[in-house]
Amino acid sequence: MGDMANSSVDFHPKKPGMDGKACAEDFEVSLEELRALMEFRGAEALQKIQESYGDTEGLCHRLKTSPTDGLSDDPADLEKRWQVFGQNFIPPKKPKTFLQLVWEALQDVTLIILEIAAIISLGLSFYQPPGGDSEVCGNVSGGMEDEGEAEAGWIEGAAILLSVLCVVVVTAFNDWSKEKQFRGLQSRIEQEQRFAVVRNGTVLQIPVAEMVVGDVAQVKYGDLLPADGVLIQGNDLKIDESSLTGESDHVRKAIDRDPMLLSGTHVMEGSGKMVVTAVGINSQTGIIFTLLGAGDVEEEKKENKKGKQDGTLENNQNKAKKQDEAVAMEMQPLKSAEGGEVEEREKKKASVPKKEKSVLQGKLTKLAVQIGKAGLVMSAITVIILMLYFVIETFVVQDRPWLTECTPIYVQYFVKFFIIGVTVLVVAVPEGLPLAVTISLAYSVKKMMKDNNLVRHLDACETMGNATAICSDKTGTLTTNRMTAVQIYIGDQHFHEIPTPQHISHHALELLTTAISLNSAYTSKILAADKEGGLPKQVGNKTECALLGLVLDLKRDYQCVREQIPEEKLYKVYTFNSVRKSMSTVVQLPDRSFRIYSKGASEILLKKCSSVLSRDGGAHPFRPRDRDEMVKKVIEPMACDGLRTICVAYRDLTADPLPEWDNEADIINNLTCIAVVGIEDPVRPEVPEAIRKCQRAGITVRMVTGDNINTARAIAAKCGIIQAGDDFLCMEGKDFNRRIRNEKGEVEQERIDKIWPKLRVLARSSPTDKHTLVKGIIDSTICEQRQVVAVTGDGTNDGPALKKADVGFAMGIAGTDVAKEASDIILTDDNFTSIVKAVMWGRNVYDSISKFLQFQLTVNVVAVIVAFTGACITQDSPLKAVQMLWVNLIMDTFASLALATEPPTEALLLRKPYGRNNPLISRTMMKNILGHGVYQLIIIFTLLFVGERIFDIDSGRDAPLHAPPSEHYTIIFNTFVLMQLFNEINARKIHGERNVFDGIFSNPIFCTIVLGTFAIQIAIVQFGGKPFSCSPLNVEQWLWCLFVGVGELLWGQLISSVPTSQLKCLKEAGHGPAPDDIMDEDLAEDEEEIDHAERELRRGQILWFRGLNRIQTQIRVVKAFRSSLYDGMEKPESRSSIHDFQAHPEFIITDSGHSIPLIDETDVDDESERSNHNHVRVHLRHGPLPASSLPPQRPPRSRYPTRQQSLPVTLNCNNNAAESRVYLTRPAHVPGPPSPMHSFETCL
Repeated sequence: MGDMANSSVDFHPKKPGMDGKACAEDFEVSLEELRALMEFRGAEALQKIQESYGDTEGLCHRLKTSPTDGLSDDPADLEKRWQVFGQNFIPPKKPKTFLQLVWEALQDVTLIILEIAAIISLGLSFYQPPGGDSEVCGNVSGGMEDEGEAEAGWIEGAAILLSVLCVVVVTAFNDWSKEKQFRGLQSRIEQEQRFAVVRNGTVLQIPVAEMVVGDVAQVKYGDLLPADGVLIQGNDLKIDESSLTGESDHVRKAIDRDPMLLSGTHVMEGSGKMVVTAVGINSQTGIIFTLLGAGDVEEEKKENKKGKQDGTLENNQNKAKKQDEAVAMEMQPLKSAEGGEVEEREKKKASVPKKEKSVLQGKLTKLAVQIGKAGLVMSAITVIILMLYFVIETFVVQDRPWLTECTPIYVQYFVKFFIIGVTVLVVAVPEGLPLAVTISLAYSVKKMMKDNNLVRHLDACETMGNATAICSDKTGTLTTNRMTAVQIYIGDQHFHEIPTPQHISHHALELLTTAISLNSAYTSKILAADKEGGLPKQVGNKTECALLGLVLDLKRDYQCVREQIPEEKLYKVYTFNSVRKSMSTVVQLPDRSFRIYSKGASEILLKKCSSVLSRDGGAHPFRPRDRDEMVKKVIEPMACDGLRTICVAYRDLTADPLPEWDNEADIINNLTCIAVVGIEDPVRPEVPEAIRKCQRAGITVRMVTGDNINTARAIAAKCGIIQAGDDFLCMEGKDFNRRIRNEKGEVEQERIDKIWPKLRVLARSSPTDKHTLVKGIIDSTICEQRQVVAVTGDGTNDGPALKKADVGFAMGIAGTDVAKEASDIILTDDNFTSIVKAVMWGRNVYDSISKFLQFQLTVNVVAVIVAFTGACITQDSPLKAVQMLWVNLIMDTFASLALATEPPTEALLLRKPYGRNNPLISRTMMKNILGHGVYQLIIIFTLLFVGERIFDIDSGRDAPLHAPPSEHYTIIFNTFVLMQLFNEINARKIHGERNVFDGIFSNPIFCTIVLGTFAIQIAIVQFGGKPFSCSPLNVEQWLWCLFVGVGELLWGQLISSVPTSQLKCLKEAGHGPAPDDIMDEDLAEDEEEIDHAERELRRGQILWFRGLNRIQTQIRVVKAFRSSLYDGMEKPESRSSIHDFQAHPEFIITDSGHSIPLIDETDVDDESERSNHNHVRVHLRHGPLPASSLPPQRPPRSRYPTRQQSLPVTLNCNNNAAESRVYLTRPAHVPGPPSPMHSFETCL
């Protein structure tokens, strides 16, 4: 039907300005109709579809598409659908132009003050006092021997303006390039986002931007829907629509109750197919996006609504096309229920950052505020002293009258003093700090891409350097995520390797083949290897692929079975989720009766089995005693080999009476066990070494998995997470829950604090357990440092834990859209070693900033003291304003580039994390700063006061206004700059290392900048002349300057010989913000977070200085230019999904069994996963439990007295619950709280 329909459509190219409806006549439904249709929900929607189209097939027919084969891949047809119904793309907000960024940089308060001062200076320099004889004004204008010099008075003002312009252009260029980088990153994430659609009967993965109305899309668990659509086939589908409606309950979707699927919502359970009915700005999320202000779109929308013409929308599509296609924007849809809630509050909500400020930002902001205040005070005192000295000297000591014609000259003096004051401030304020942070982070992020870390939030990169704990998934992160079936128990026989078909009865083999082929997602399949001799390619869920691989190993073909019973013919599917831990499929047999095929976690599914297949293929009863026997003899040995065990079972039901399908507990019961399969997921070869590095670096690695405790423990031992002789805990989720909750069932922090420090493996854990553990570690106060926790996750259910963690890592390959959205960094290769690289880069960022600080604060201290004392003693700063700006440029822009791009080394992993409260400036750094400061001050003051005698030149002190530059002051300036250059090499090491040249050639940027700065310095001194107040120096003077500069390196060696421990008087600086300064990260939704900088600004003290202002601007850009570009909109966290305009899924964290978000299919669909404690208790009624899952509260009684007492002799691997712990002190039958210590040897 689909192909015929498509071929019958002739393509009429759309003429510009032609009314959209004319083209829509080719389809029997218009854009308006579809938009109106998507406004309906539930029963109303069903009624509307029946009235207008008959049923969903009727709708497909009108859209000229086939429900089974989808669209044809005819480019002309796709093009026409784009023209009529729009593209699946939302036009981004235009980026700021370079000129806008220049204008923003000009708003800097310090720069404005400098500009005004420079302009006044310029204006006054052209003023000549009348009468020519200026002697009356004192020695104000003495020293102007030749006319040329008098004319050059304007140069200083012009030079200041020029240097201000330089600073502004550099700043604007930095911001512009960062913005460009982020847009690039955003577009890369955009292009990676693909979705499965059916075209010409085959399933294709296409970029979401290429989806068109009429496409038949396959929807599965964990997807983020990229467009609006109507469900045409569904299995147990549940959607989280909280991002659009604010309703946190998951909505059940079915063809006969509510078939409407909306873009931006998350599939939390099940699978299905939908026909796309609205894309881009016509989808529900797109409409909201336009309301929030997507620029021009809004105006056109209004016209559209007034019913003018469809053409506007069409123009809009073309505009969208013209704009950078790849960069689609994201937004936070309003969460108003049926449009009721106040938009303002929602916008506020969107702008509240969920996490507290990053560690580094907090410390830097605080430090910048302190330095800025000090600089402000110093500059004010400088100006006041200079003015007072001048006034007293001129009008009191020399007793001169104030003459009106001399006023401009006096004003010129005051302007000069003012410029000196501002220059002191410019040098004091470390506005290079944010630049250094930005450069360091941007450089790291770029390099981390190569190390398979896609950083979505910049500050995550630096937080990672402080990580103290990593809670990692097992499947895919520590293991290869290439599952293979290696053992099987079938027909009362346990095969330790896969048998040949002859060893299994024909009946059992057929049942096993059919059960595996039908009862797994039809998207899971095994394809031929890409390379010859390579392993076959596994597509879809890895556990299902292992089972399908088993079918192929048994010389059977699963594809034939699927062709006989296609997906549409499956009667009912109970999809996998974290509560069920199993998946079941119902098929109707030719005689109208039903057969259920089930697969899932072996210990859970075996409880529901009442019979088992025997060797001849017949079924015989399976009693609780047999079950215990099977657990002990089959499942535990498999688990101790690190295998995951999956049980495959079936059940036949009669058609009369019709079974009650909603009563799942009764349906999935009395099963017949066909087989138990042991699946191996080998540990990645590089993981043990990576974990060793983490442990050496002071990071605790914990494994949180849904797998069986024995499997988890075996893998943890192989990885090196647990080692013989260590004091550690391994426990199951239900045991963990029992021990952290009080009688009311509430989680208590004190209880968690008793467990988490020793906990290394949490098995059979639910998503809630993972979140509880992460929250417990973060909120814990038992350590002096607050723990910084990184979490890895791939499933939809990992969302809450990923959001709660300081750094959330999502899996790029196996991760669902929901997990990626909640994360900070995406691991593009799903490999644990990439996390170690992230730690290394994070620490490197921190060290780079510290190096820069050490260098910059030395310059700051020296320059401020020299300018201040020089001004006070000689009425003129030895370093002129333009020279100061050059020094500022070296120490800010260039030094930040040179020191922030140092590549990381393995040595970074040899020390413990710094921690949140550790100061930015350690005592060693303070020793270096003060030590080098003393050296530089001694040299400069010596040159200032006796330099003219040493070099036998004229003194530059007490020079009148506009005097020509002196060699004396040039030598001071040159020496100062050269000392900074050599000190920059010293600053490369901050932990007291002696060899400062170590690895210097591995950083070409550093070498280039040092040599480049030196070359420019030579040019400035020799040819700078009046603008730079420099007089050319001869070779001898140059050599002396160089000698003093090199002395910095020798002095550095002297300083590092002084042990820091002896200098008790040294204070550290740059501590983290005080606890009361840190806003609580769980801010009430509609409270706004006020960061330090803003709070300080409100006091109005710091409006002066530019550092803070710049820090805010840059941090704003650093945060992926969140708020600055999208005022009132959700911050662009470069979400990895459709148009990144969806809200985060609303995660529900409760402990009731049914509202747990689902587990990710990549980690499960089988025996493995996360036991919810409530759920487990429900099953305690079904007969006695196998030893492995006895309720932990019950002390061991004499059920297996012999087995229990012989534990130390016969190593029982299952020491997971209270019963199986090894009691060394108390006899097995004595009740009482058992020791939580798990002996490692028992499982080896």
